[in-house]
Formats: sequence, structure tokens, C-alpha cells
Amino acid sequence: MDVSWLLRRGDETDQEWAMTHATFFNSRHVPMSASKGTELLFGVQFPDGSKASTGSITSPFMPEDPTYRPDPPVLYLQNRGGGGGGDELGGSGTIWMWPLPPAGDLRLVAQWTDMGISESSITLDGTQLREAAAGAQKYWPEGAPA
Repeated sequence: MDVSWLLRRGDETDQEWAMTHATFFNSRHVPMSASKGTELLFGVQFPDGSKASTGSITSPFMPEDPTYRPDPPVLYLQNRGGGGGGDELGGSGTIWMWPLPPAGDLRLVAQWTDMGISESSITLDGTQLREAAAGAQKYWPEGAPA
């Protein structure tokens, strides 16, 4: 799943906005008092009650091998970058989820404590996600240069 996030500046002073900017991009200029684990987090709850979070994978991880089958469930956020300036900050990424959800409601959760975003969620239809995955086609044939 591709995701993006946007933060618009309110009435912050330049100094407050600079700190928000540093926190947004997880800069080392964030004060040492900032606690670990307050980054942007995504989570998923499958119809059977099992859960996964992007906060549970600490090392670089991106499945290159299409036959790779990790111990389920897994939710991984691959940041794609971002930018911003005086009035807004934005970022994007890709969420990799394993396994495909079974039929039923799938709860997708987001939380970013440092940015004032408490746990929020949406419900997705696992059946529709499975159907979409079944219709996926290879963009390049096997062995073709990427």
C-alpha cells in the first residue's frame, strides 16, 4: 500500500516550526528528551485478531525475493522520502503487509504521538484486497532488466 502524510503549519513560531521540522524528519537535532517509539507508526489488525506493527521491525527490511515467506503477521514501512518548507511538510512510503488478509474487516491504524496524532484507524475489506492482489500482473517479464 502506498501512503503519504502532510502536516500544515499552524501558528507556530519559527523556532517551534524548526523543531517540528526536525521531529518530522527524525533529525538528530531533536532534543535528547524525545523518547524512542514516538515516530510515525502503522498497525494492522486482521479479522482473526492477529496484529502487526511497523514499530516491530528495527532493521532495514524489504523483501526482494518474491518467494520470501516471513513469520506472519508482518507490517513494514519503507519510507520514500519527503520535503517541505515554511508552511507544510510531507512524506510518503510503502507499507508491505504479510500475509494477505483473509476475508473480513481489516483494521489499519496510524499513530504519531510527536505530531499530536493519536491512534486513528480505518476499516478495509480484506476480501477486496485479496481480489486486487489476485489481479496483479507482472510489469516486466522474468529476467528483463528492471
